[in-house]
Amino acid sequence: MAAAKKTVLGPLVGAIDQGTSSTRFLVFNSKTSELLSHHQFELKQKFPKEGWVEQDPKEILLSVYECIEKTCEKLIQLNVDIANIKAIGVSNQRETTVIWDKFTGEPLYNAVVWLDLRTQSTVETLSKRIPGNNNFVKSKTGLPLSTYFSAVKLHWLLENVRKVKKAVEEQRALFGTIDSWLIWNLTGGAAGGVHCTDVTNASRTMLFNIHSLEWDPELCDFFDVPMEILPDVRSSSEIYGLMKSGSLEGVPLSGCLGDQSAALVGQMCFQEGQAKNTYGTGCFLLCNTGPKCVFSEHGLLTTVAYKLGRDKPVCYALEGSVAIAGAVVRWLKDNLGIIKTVPEIEKLAEEAGTSYGCYFVPAFSGLYAPYWEPSARGIICGLTQFTNKQHIAFAALEAVCFQTREILDAMNQDCGMPLTHLQADGGMTTNRILMQLQADILYIPVLKPSMPETTALGAAMAAGYAEGVGVWSLEPEDLSVVTMERFEPQINAEESEIRYATWKKAVQKSMGWVTSQTPLLGDPNIFSSIPLGFYIVSSMVMLIGARYISGVP
Repeated sequence: MAAAKKTVLGPLVGAIDQGTSSTRFLVFNSKTSELLSHHQFELKQKFPKEGWVEQDPKEILLSVYECIEKTCEKLIQLNVDIANIKAIGVSNQRETTVIWDKFTGEPLYNAVVWLDLRTQSTVETLSKRIPGNNNFVKSKTGLPLSTYFSAVKLHWLLENVRKVKKAVEEQRALFGTIDSWLIWNLTGGAAGGVHCTDVTNASRTMLFNIHSLEWDPELCDFFDVPMEILPDVRSSSEIYGLMKSGSLEGVPLSGCLGDQSAALVGQMCFQEGQAKNTYGTGCFLLCNTGPKCVFSEHGLLTTVAYKLGRDKPVCYALEGSVAIAGAVVRWLKDNLGIIKTVPEIEKLAEEAGTSYGCYFVPAFSGLYAPYWEPSARGIICGLTQFTNKQHIAFAALEAVCFQTREILDAMNQDCGMPLTHLQADGGMTTNRILMQLQADILYIPVLKPSMPETTALGAAMAAGYAEGVGVWSLEPEDLSVVTMERFEPQINAEESEIRYATWKKAVQKSMGWVTSQTPLLGDPNIFSSIPLGFYIVSSMVMLIGARYISGVP
């Protein structure tokens, strides 16, 4: 029996999309931007203590290998020749910090995730060492001193983990964000793997000078980080090395972008003033500011957008970062149990049609832009006996939209040219209730691409464009036209402003919950001064409330 004839397509490009919640591998046609196949692997997060968020670096790596192999199997079933995959790009969750042994390849500690809050006291101590008239950290990095960024996580690991400290002393340790960990392993690991990162990921460590595009000795000294453990910094589009194993052995890894920069490229925001908002675990609004660094006066970050080639110019962006977006839906599912699957939230919110005055501020990791307020914690307010799980589901979706409104307002003030529409992408954009709410709350149209995988697409574009690969043109006339679904505001401007003003009141209520003196729930001493009656009443209230919200009779 004759072998099935393989489908002839243009050159293909793969993309590793390694996020906080999942890992995916996707394959695109470089001539049409069509997504041919993909595979996804859900990841676990570990919460060993209150405020701590970790992941297993080896699970992340194995998930990448599995996604690549499963996607290749699917392509073969479609009679697509995987030899046509000419390059692979990497997009990754940013800031998440990994340290490993360069001789064994073993991680020296779990990956400390970008959401992690254990370094709050470290931030407070370090902030006292920054002169009030010379914030050299922000002027060099574009970032406020925060638990969010890699430098403070790395500082904590060097101070508190004996295995890490010993490996550094013995010159065995390597540091990287997730992109570095993956590229090092995929290109050979302990047997000659390439230890590198790109400018976008480096710009999120708080050790990188965004003007000189180099690791900064003064910053490394300030955070007590030895420079010899840092990866080489490369552009976002060049050949870093070749895949050393698996079905795609020999294929070049030639694109690398932090996930939000990848989405900016995938949305084709190459012109100054173009912006996109990605709805994932968090929510991230980026506006391309071209070749100039624009420093925000309204709580936004200045970051590297991309550098698409060794000899290409660097482009910068203003960024509004929201810690909790899709994560609030996952919290409703995993912690409260009011939904069994993530898509269910759309049905619940549709049934409610309104929050009936219930407002949800999901400040689980403090508040990011525009407040940068680590003392904030999540609250649900405006509750009455009428409030049910449908209203809370609606309020959770509204919270994502209100947070986006806050960073959009800040961006409009910094840029001086208000956005006339918002380009949206990310996993949450499949929720049509959310997209309509966003248009109502912003009071501008929201545009959603018909192919929502723009983060992976951006990584694939960078990989295919790289010198030595050259299968993806980024010339304006060659870029594929993306069809968009448009959501127009359906409420009047006055109602939109009233709802937003009430949300702002709720945000103020969320602040100041945690101070450096506040004991953590894991501290046994917290309970010594609390009367027994308090426990009994509190436990009864929490039990009744949880059953009521969950709809349990």
